[in-house]
This record gives sequence, C-alpha cells and structure tokens, in this order.
Amino acid sequence: MPINQSKTKEKIKPTKKLKSAKKSVKSDLGDIEVSYGDKMSSSEYESELNKLGIELVKLQEWVKLKKLRVVVLFEGRDAAGKGGVIKAIDRFLNPRICKVVALGIPTEKEKQQWYFQRYVSELPTGGEIALFDRSWYNRAGVEYVMNFCSNDEHEEFLRTCPEFEKMLIRSGTILIKYWFSVSNKEQEKRFMERINNPIKRWKISPMDIESRNKWVEFSMAKDKMFAYTDTKQSPWFVVEADDKRRSRLNCINHLLSKIPYEGIPEKTFDLPPRKADKCYVRPPKQEQNYVPSKY
Repeated sequence: MPINQSKTKEKIKPTKKLKSAKKSVKSDLGDIEVSYGDKMSSSEYESELNKLGIELVKLQEWVKLKKLRVVVLFEGRDAAGKGGVIKAIDRFLNPRICKVVALGIPTEKEKQQWYFQRYVSELPTGGEIALFDRSWYNRAGVEYVMNFCSNDEHEEFLRTCPEFEKMLIRSGTILIKYWFSVSNKEQEKRFMERINNPIKRWKISPMDIESRNKWVEFSMAKDKMFAYTDTKQSPWFVVEADDKRRSRLNCINHLLSKIPYEGIPEKTFDLPPRKADKCYVRPPKQEQNYVPSKY
C-alpha cells in the first residue's frame, strides 16, 4: 500500500534554533549555490544527530515489528554527500535490519539480464530497510552520459522505471528517493580534498574527473530523468548539499517524517551478577598470543 501522507509524523524540531541564514546565489557558471551564514559546530551537529538517531532506532523497531519493507535511494553528483548521510543513518541501526546496498560495475552475466534484475535481488524483505548508495538510476545518469548504454536502452529505462516503481509501491514497499544537489564550486573543493588527502584518495576515480568535463551533460540527464520519474506516487526529494552537516540533518529529519511510526515500549533487562565457579581454572596467559600494546 502507498504511504498515507496524512499520517506522517510532525517534523522533528531541533533542540534550539540553529543558525542557518541560508542564501541562494547564482555562480558564474549559472548553477545555483546555496550558502549558510555560519558553519555548524561539531558539538551542535553531534547533538542534533544523536537526537535524530534516537528516532531512527524507534523507526527501526517499528519497521521490524510491522514487517515493513523500506527502500531509500540516494542519488546525486559525485562528491554530493550521499555516502556521508548513509553512514550517519547506518551508524545508529542494526545491520541485520538496515543494510547498505552499493553495487559495483555489473558483470558480463548481469549485463545480459533484465536491467532491474540485480537490484531486485537487493530489495528488503519484511522488517528490513535498504539504503541504496546509487541505484537503478545509474542508467539515467552515469551510464547514459558516459555512453555505457545505448540511447534505446536509456529511453526504455525512462519509460519502464515509473512502472517498476509503481509495482514496488503497490506491493507495499515504502520507496523514498533523494537527490543530493551540490554546486560546481563545492564539488571542486571536495574533489581537491580527496586528491590531496591520502586517507580520502580512494574516493576519487578517473570517472569522477571525467564527470567534471561533462557537468552540463549530467545536468541535462538529471533534468530529463526528473521529467520522467518525478511522479506524484514516487517523487524526488532534493537535498541542498553544499553544507554537509546541515544536509545530513535535513535529510534524516525528512526521512523520519515520511514513514509513520510509533515508539515501542523498551524492554527492561536485569543484569545478574557473574556466577563464581571454583571448578574453572583459566589457562596460563603466556600460552596465548596477544596483540602487542603499541599504543
């Protein structure tokens, strides 16, 4: 059954009014850049994130209890912050209930399958949440722009995708789609950070570099994708992502508002004292291999 919008929860309010001062300005390339007056402090961010984390746990338990199937898609340009918000959500949840799906390049066998087939196998069963770090929308973006699929395959995807998503929703799956929007200036900054930081260098690839040359082509592909797949039954929700911390909080807050859930009474536990057993004798420590205490 589709989500009943009238029953969605109220938007979670932050503990105090956060300094946003959001402004939208056009860059010299014509794209829209969103800036905030003050950078959110780490302590402020963690405080708000932990509050949302408590709600995520409540949502998780509700999904488990009601055997719901929840699919959340995270799309957007390279370095837009998709992985960051997924990690922010995933850190609070049970991996047996919430799984992250980040598929690699399709194998030769998968290339011969029905396009949606390998994604269908990753869909959640009752009582599970699946967070897709990129999804079947690869065909509408990177595959199309980089010529990894034909024009006919691209057109067929745009026609088929809305029907595929209608099937999912009619089957009772809750489907929520997010597009992370990042400006040219901010993407360049993040790419340079990845190039110059050895810890983050694995995040950059030749494909990312090429995407800079095809900025306009990706914009046109995204616009066409929205024209076909931003439907009333399965809309896209755009996240302004130039500010990483605020975009994560805004996205999680919105996600919680889109799935009706209720708090479940917490289980109580009494931790018993450890029982002593005089018959047990621990083997000598020197007979075991220990990790050196280097730190």
